[in-house]
Order: sequence, then structure tokens, then C-alpha cells
Amino acid sequence: MTGPGGTVPASPRAANSGRHAVVPHGTPVFDVRGLSKAFGPRALLDAADLQVWPGETLAIIGESGSGKSVFLKLLAGLLEPDAGSVWFKGQNIAEFDRAGISRMHREIGYVFQSDAMFDSMTVLDNVGYALREHTNQSDEEIRARATECITRVDLKVEDLEKYPAALSGGMRKRAALARAIAIKPEVVLYDEPTQGLDPQNITRIAEMIEELQHELPCTSVVVTHDMRTAFGVSNRIALLHEARFAVIGTPEELMRSSDPAVRAFIDDAMEELEELFEEGVLAART
Repeated sequence: MTGPGGTVPASPRAANSGRHAVVPHGTPVFDVRGLSKAFGPRALLDAADLQVWPGETLAIIGESGSGKSVFLKLLAGLLEPDAGSVWFKGQNIAEFDRAGISRMHREIGYVFQSDAMFDSMTVLDNVGYALREHTNQSDEEIRARATECITRVDLKVEDLEKYPAALSGGMRKRAALARAIAIKPEVVLYDEPTQGLDPQNITRIAEMIEELQHELPCTSVVVTHDMRTAFGVSNRIALLHEARFAVIGTPEELMRSSDPAVRAFIDDAMEELEELFEEGVLAART
């Protein structure tokens, strides 16, 4: 485990968890250097550093309102930083022209916090939106891919013709996930993917995140307040605290941490995390 911005050689996961350690190698998918962002007098990020490595699932945790969602938008180039830089696969995104940003967005799937479905469009048109924007696929090809994605997230083919208002909260989240993966992205950014869901749907979404990580395959960044999701799906976890990534490490390393900020999060969620020990997802603490 390291302090702000450090490189972490991941430790082996529990043998029966079905996941692997991701060792930093090559060029980071995202390399965040001295990133700062403020709204008025409040600094959400202050010279923050972080690397996201190919093939990993990185969870970002922190207090409500600490800037986690803002950070995700900065990664995707949806917001501009006040200072510092975000490098995507070795290139500074501040130097991208419109075509460069478009190319980057073709490689990134984004699951927005509020699901951000277009209410005036059917689920089919929502899921197929990026395919229409970024590919030359025919209507038949788009429908086929949308059908594949919808069934992958446990929705029914007939749901394609529905409007978002006709879906439950859990169904909307899954439809948003289907939209994010439709273009077969190399990177998926999840902004509070389980927020507002019941325990059963939280578990199912977390399972889907982990399954898609291997099926696509892809690199994932998951912003979440749900500790069971953060510890259950990630190779590494970064704690955003006081405008910087105060602690970065594997789930097991954070479980053993004596850092007061880390303990404030973990101790409150210990009952949930104990279930992961029982399931073998987390190695026993030492």
C-alpha cells in the first residue's frame, strides 16, 4: 500500500475469489498528475495523483461530496481541471482536438450516477446511441448488439421497446450498463452504479461489473459509497480524502491499514465486509 499517487504492486487475491492480481506494467490507462479542481472556494481535488493500470478494477471511495464523481468526469474529459493533467494511454487529453476526444470516448463506456437515460428514447435507442454516434453499423446490426447487451444484463428483449419511465430503478441501472458496454469499450467508468438499489440488485450489479471485466475484457474505475461493492469487485482501492488520494492499495491492504481515514470507512462497514471473508473474496486479515 502507498500514500498519494504511489505505484502499488498488487498482492495475490484469495485463491477461490476467481480474480487475479494486477501488476502495474507498461503505460497506465489513466495517469493523473497533480490534478486540481475547485468550485468556488471549495477544492475537491488539490494536486491529486493516481494511475489506473491496464486490466484492473480500481474502486474509488470517500466521503459524500468529496469529489469522486467530479474526478470521474475529469478522467473522461467531461470537465476541465484547474491545474494538472490527465493522460490517457500516454497522451495528455488537454492536447486532444475534437476528433481526439471523440476517439477517446469510443474507447470509454460510462455508467452515470443518475443512469442518464434519454427519457424520450426507447431502451433500444438508448443502448444503441453510441453505436449510431461512433460507428457505421446498420439498424439491424445495432438492434442485434442492443439485444445482446440487454440480455447480458438480465433484461428481456421486449424491454428494448419500453421507455425508461417504464423500468424499475434496478432495471434502469442495468439498461444504463448495457448502453455503456454496447460499443465494446476498453475502459468502463462507473459512477455509483448501485446507488438507490435494494440489496439484491446491489449484489447483481456488482456481479455484473466483475463478470464484464473478464468478458470484454476492460479496465474499470468504480466510484462507490458501498463498501461491499468496492472491496468485492476491485483489485485496488483509492481513498479520496481531503482533496487527495490519501491511501491506495489492495482490498486486503486497506483491511489491515491503521490509517484513521481508512478505518473510519472500514469499521462502519465491517459487518458487510465479513461476508466477503466468508465467501473467500477477501483473504483473512493478518
